[in-house]
Amino acid sequence: MAYSELIKNFDRIRGYMREFYVYGFKSREEYDRKSARSYDDERRRIESWLGEFMGFRQTPEGKNVFITIDSRSLRHNPLYKAWKAKSFTDGDITIHFILFDILHDPSVRLTAGEITRIMDEEYLAGFSVPRVFDESTIRKKLKEYVGEGLLESEKTGKCVRYHRSRGVLPGCVDALHFYSETAPCGVIGSFLLDKAGPHQEHFAFKHHYITQALDSDILCRLFLIMRERRAAEIENFSRRAKHPGTLRILPLRVFISVQNGRQYLMAWLFSEKRIMTLRLDYILSVKPLEVQEDFSFRRAELDRVQKHMWGVAARSKTTLEHVEFVVRYREDEQYIYNRLQREKRCGTVEKLDDHSCRFSAEVYDINEMFPWIRTFLCRITDIHFSDQVLEEKFRRDLKAMYAMYGVGGGLQ
Repeated sequence: MAYSELIKNFDRIRGYMREFYVYGFKSREEYDRKSARSYDDERRRIESWLGEFMGFRQTPEGKNVFITIDSRSLRHNPLYKAWKAKSFTDGDITIHFILFDILHDPSVRLTAGEITRIMDEEYLAGFSVPRVFDESTIRKKLKEYVGEGLLESEKTGKCVRYHRSRGVLPGCVDALHFYSETAPCGVIGSFLLDKAGPHQEHFAFKHHYITQALDSDILCRLFLIMRERRAAEIENFSRRAKHPGTLRILPLRVFISVQNGRQYLMAWLFSEKRIMTLRLDYILSVKPLEVQEDFSFRRAELDRVQKHMWGVAARSKTTLEHVEFVVRYREDEQYIYNRLQREKRCGTVEKLDDHSCRFSAEVYDINEMFPWIRTFLCRITDIHFSDQVLEEKFRRDLKAMYAMYGVGGGLQ
């Protein structure tokens, strides 16, 4: 029988899944933040959701468990199961089913007082020891369901009447399927798809970044804070520090890598008066603060900085770093020039002749460009950085590669 206990605190589950199954590859003995019993309880719960996607490796330090998934064979993100394992109290369940039985017909419109009376007299009175719900409790639950789109309300005079929504799922199942697997907070689309019933699915994904599902709650909170132009207090985890730290920031924009799916928050850090980059999977909690009148100014500042960002590095420098290199290609390799044009980002591409072109850019951090530049190594004939230390490092790495393969060659 599957381990089916529901959860109240998703932050704890998120931490375990991140530490053990996504990034950590830790053994049971290496994890010292909680007791061994807590670890075993959470492991059984997580494996009940992801059993078919689990793998393990035996090492001298112990057994390491991890997620092993061929994302090309999946149509739906399996990590969304964690969000759907939410617990409810007995009272929540009782109110839920009685409420929707009373309002089963969308044409029925009742006030909170009328619903409370019907619930007491027609549903609960038959029990020897009936549960009792006051009208304020019912009204709060009705307001919650209106916010979720399950119910609708209308005001006539001083009375607010509630009725069942005629449909919570729009006629766009294909769009929901695509959204749920590709968009930020896609778990919302997954919940809606659960209401669609059996349907034909048309999408499969070659690059399927599933781990972002664990950060959906943090991302949603940040989007709401940005919409209201508020500052925020975040609890941020760093692998360099033993304990999480607290930062006061102004969230400005979220960047998502198309290479690995990782999500980053670009924010104004009040204590250092600069724009900084934060990984979403390292943010443990988010608390909204006061509205900031200079939100538009800070976001405009980010727009200016972004024109010289290759990745997510936004260093507060007064000078930019220059990089340029020349690429040579054969007659049948026109795709190299096309690729440079397509991937140049904030750089420019100048065609020198029919078989060579020059790429140049002004950026805040050349280090971010190294992996991309290396993909052109066999065709680069000349390269220069304004930072001589970085240029020497690049050339040294290249010479080491030539030596390793026992071939001659080099750059001018």
